[in-house]
Amino acid sequence: MKHLLKLQDLTQKEILELLNIADQLKFEKKNGIAHPHLAGKVLGMIFQKSSTRTRVSFEVGMYELGGTALFLSSHDLQIGRGEPVQDTARVLSRYLDGIMIRTFEQEEVEGLAKYGSIPIINGLTDYAHPCQVLADLMTIREYKHSFQGRKLCFIGDGNNMANSLIAGGIKMGMEVSVACPDGYRPDEALCRWAGENGVFTCTPDVLAAAANADVIYTDVWASMGQEDEAEKRRQVFGGIYQVNDAVMAAAKPDAMVLHCLPAHREEEITEKVFEAHADEIFEEAENRLHAQKAVMVKLMKA
Repeated sequence: MKHLLKLQDLTQKEILELLNIADQLKFEKKNGIAHPHLAGKVLGMIFQKSSTRTRVSFEVGMYELGGTALFLSSHDLQIGRGEPVQDTARVLSRYLDGIMIRTFEQEEVEGLAKYGSIPIINGLTDYAHPCQVLADLMTIREYKHSFQGRKLCFIGDGNNMANSLIAGGIKMGMEVSVACPDGYRPDEALCRWAGENGVFTCTPDVLAAAANADVIYTDVWASMGQEDEAEKRRQVFGGIYQVNDAVMAAAKPDAMVLHCLPAHREEEITEKVFEAHADEIFEEAENRLHAQKAVMVKLMKA
């Protein structure tokens, strides 16, 4: 494992190793045990999309690992003014020990990995959000103790979250179902892969997808960069693709609810359901810190 570009690139064994490292780092943090594994290391963080959880968790994570994180806005870099990604990759590789990038195009992340000589971490693209799903898997294992025999249901837009949840869930042996409208399905090649490698369904029927689920997951209907589609998406998704009492009644009685945040209450999830499962959702948010620290330790520790 040289980079974290998308979860499809990792084996089940590699994902489990990251989760185990994350569990250990979380235990050490909770018990005041220092773990300066990356002392003297520098992580460059390129943001072409703004962020709350990604920036804070990576910055705090590097600090707790003994290293330094540099915030690099696309407005401050030549990459934002047309410098080719291959040139940026080769220059930054001579200054930094790793790069985390949060951007639009998956190809940009892949290009940094191709031309650079240091680890590249995908902090989010329009195609994938692997760091979030590692935190999600960590949280599922904390609450459900295992992945085998579990069903993960995602309700909403077939976006980067859906893509990464499909990849992560199938690789860990979970059944995965996705409920989304026609025209808003996840990546079709990924859906074919999921059907060939595990138990996977994608349907416009929300209650069918949620039936007997152990984990219900949702995300906003309009992601960053889709603001001009927000009203159209409310009309398509509204009143149907929402985690509410009916969805929870279809799932298992002890089903947990996850949301990558930020949440738009009374759109993709009701206030009632969100608050009933707030402990799970905010544990999931915290686990971004621990999961990403695990990724950095695995990729950047000498």
